[in-house]
Amino acid sequence: MQNRVLQQPANALIDTGAILALLDRSDRWHDACLEAFRQLRLPLLTSEAVLTEVFHLVGDTRTEMEAAWKFVRSGALVLGTIEHEELTHLHGLMSRYWDRPMDFADATLVYLAKRESLSVILTVDQADFATYRIEGKRQFRVLPNRRP
Repeated sequence: MQNRVLQQPANALIDTGAILALLDRSDRWHDACLEAFRQLRLPLLTSEAVLTEVFHLVGDTRTEMEAAWKFVRSGALVLGTIEHEELTHLHGLMSRYWDRPMDFADATLVYLAKRESLSVILTVDQADFATYRIEGKRQFRVLPNRRP
């Protein structure tokens, strides 16, 4: 197994919707996410599944795609790698939250929160992450604190 220790310590996670909101000034969540983002110590931890969603949803122009790449490569993010043998944990989370339902990207973030001992997340999926529990017990501190 490869070494999973993060190169730079992260103190919070970031989800797809928050990244998209930061990139799009016309997004109703932009100002709230930007305010919260500026208060966090960088880098923020995310997953490959989140980046897959970001690049799928970012927009159809080269300019939007390049803006996403610029953000990803800016040092604001660090990827938390999930190894094959850890996938059973994601399956367990998705089964546990079947009634939401929890998608794969959210499962990666909840698992990374547990593995890396993080509880702060920058997300626009406020209701989901208010419901999810780290190790079945601890609540996330969901940012931004205010809704648009």
